[in-house]
Amino acid sequence: MIEVRAFESSDARKVVTWIDDFEALIMWSGNSGFTWPFEAGQLADFHASDPGRRLHVAIDPDGTPVGHFMLRTDPSGRSVRLGMVVVSPAARGQGYGEAMVEAALGRAFADPAVEGVDLGVYSRNTGAMRLYERFGFRRERTEPKATLVAGEWWPSITMSLRRDAWGATERLRRGRPEA
Repeated sequence: MIEVRAFESSDARKVVTWIDDFEALIMWSGNSGFTWPFEAGQLADFHASDPGRRLHVAIDPDGTPVGHFMLRTDPSGRSVRLGMVVVSPAARGQGYGEAMVEAALGRAFADPAVEGVDLGVYSRNTGAMRLYERFGFRRERTEPKATLVAGEWWPSITMSLRRDAWGATERLRRGRPEA
């Protein structure tokens, strides 16, 4: 359904168009330090500033970019952080988000040293939480005052997926319940 490739600085111009206001920017990037109006240079600089951030772009069968996500391995090499997941507005509701998360997990768990993947999601992003839970992510903790947006505190939930839970979920998703 999708091809995933490494983010290129020229992708920034497209990705920033998918973020249409300040609240959407925060929902997508958390406390990453981006400012509004969000411009391509900010995303390109963000990527260039830390090579440990592995940014990816999802491409549909027609060659159109339809999504973006980031993977970042912790210093121990045993955990990967999934973040900055977004599907282009024109491609939402067509299964691209699910395909991207599946691809991201496949890339993260391709490294045998990785024991788990974690992520942060704002509690108001219920659709994303449901998607992550379908892959086996479990809620680990809540930060009730994670980010102040327009005078309102947004709670953030940390979710985690252990390798063994991912393996079981993948077998079920593919119709193979046995290990």
